[in-house]
Amino acid sequence: MTKSDMKQLYLSRIRLSRHPLGCALDSMLSLSGNSSRMSFHHHLLWSIFSDGPDRCRDFLWRTGRKGEFLTLSEREPTQTDLFEPHAVKKFAPVLNQGSQVDFVLHANATRKKRGGLRVDVVMDGLYNIPKGMRWSKRMEIASREGRTWLERQGKAAGFRVVSAEISDYRTEALQNRGTRKGQPQFGILDMMGRIEITDASSFLRQLARGFGRAKSFGCGLMLIRRVS
Repeated sequence: MTKSDMKQLYLSRIRLSRHPLGCALDSMLSLSGNSSRMSFHHHLLWSIFSDGPDRCRDFLWRTGRKGEFLTLSEREPTQTDLFEPHAVKKFAPVLNQGSQVDFVLHANATRKKRGGLRVDVVMDGLYNIPKGMRWSKRMEIASREGRTWLERQGKAAGFRVVSAEISDYRTEALQNRGTRKGQPQFGILDMMGRIEITDASSFLRQLARGFGRAKSFGCGLMLIRRVS
């Protein structure tokens, strides 16, 4: 698999400026309610990737330390006074069948049930467990369902799971969408591990598109490092 076989992508480390204009956003970075904070992060990043009203989102992102973001995009982010100079590098890993990479991933993992209903894999796995036992079983179910989901992704995206560890699972309520009792929620799995490439072209295409859903909320960007 050569670099010319895939669309040019850019991996960027983006930091808010420490000048007064950037510092003025500190309170917004600490909004109560994670989904509100993630929505603000997305709009903040959109300001340096959108170049017109008809532009569709063509970047993935995740948070780093406070005021820092990582993005994978088809275009370089524009520079504005809100940010320190972006650290941008071309992203075109050379991978072949049998290559192994370590990965980290924030994922909103879902599946379709009979009838077309899409459900969060962990919430669905917990559904038949008595409510009083769900908290104690949460990580057990998250580990099992998360790995199963990742293996299913691999079959379509050209990789085999060598190892996978689920370090956290949490749910986020979408703000301002009904009452608290009826608020839609989505789950986020934090996972890391190692995968083996079985089809490099398929894997790199999916890497650019992201894995799972809720990409506007910082999910889906898989960071990889080739095993030496």
